[in-house]
Amino acid sequence: MSDEPEELELIEPEGHDTSARDRRSTLSIVATPIGNLEDITLRALRTLREADVVLAEDTRRTRVLCQQHGLRCNLRSFHAHSSQDVVEHVLADLEAGRHVALVTDAGTPLLSDPGAVLVAAARARGLRVEAVPGPSAITAALTVAALPVDHFRFLGFLPRSGRRRREALAGIVQDSCATVIFESPRRLFDTLEELAGLLAADRLLSVCRELTKLHEEVVRGSASELVEHFQQNAPRGEITLVIAGNQQGAARIADEDLDERILALLQDGASTKDAAVQLASETGLRKGELYTRIEACKAGLRERDDA
Repeated sequence: MSDEPEELELIEPEGHDTSARDRRSTLSIVATPIGNLEDITLRALRTLREADVVLAEDTRRTRVLCQQHGLRCNLRSFHAHSSQDVVEHVLADLEAGRHVALVTDAGTPLLSDPGAVLVAAARARGLRVEAVPGPSAITAALTVAALPVDHFRFLGFLPRSGRRRREALAGIVQDSCATVIFESPRRLFDTLEELAGLLAADRLLSVCRELTKLHEEVVRGSASELVEHFQQNAPRGEITLVIAGNQQGAARIADEDLDERILALLQDGASTKDAAVQLASETGLRKGELYTRIEACKAGLRERDDA
């Protein structure tokens, strides 16, 4: 056995190839700027340049991006209302060895934007799907919201009315995590009014408007304060709303013996689901966390009974 050190082989990571030929039968999911056209990665530019076809939610908007960066792309329309025939046509392109890139109007595809059906179908046929990450209104808003965002969830656009909307708002009220939602400027005021009637007076929100654009604005305050602000300043443009988590509930639970409360509910005949719902309402903790805690308590009870 030789004492000479082995020669190391440099293996370039997947997705960092420089040859378009290496990306045959590949669907690239490409993030594009949410406003400022300079916010695009070098990899995204190369991917768009090399792709045989670029699927765009709005080809007019994507053409502006391409022109800004000197790209000549074969643009094809692909949006939320594209038929299954269109999906099949894209899959046929991929199976024929073509490299297809998918972009949305702004930001990262599939996050409240079309593409999930296509990605699932491509995966099901064994075709390669790669992420070309970049700008996202979600992460941009979280960084400037000036709220505790170590844990957060993204809900996209809220349902417009009915039971599903009430349930979504109730979940926001209870959740100890921050919540990120997209909102239309036409509906922002109504949403803030609803939240003002549900959230504690000291619960903070940030309305992040026109992020990365010339008229970027971040307004922070309680729901009631934001209602007053937007009564005098009608919102315009793209809006991302960040809502702080229910920290009061999290603080309360630190002073309680949660396991004792769980055992009391179980002894009263509550099911795991009912106990989780009740405790979520009392503490602001997520039901998923509580399910795990309740099941652990039930296991402890069974062990005690078997002893």
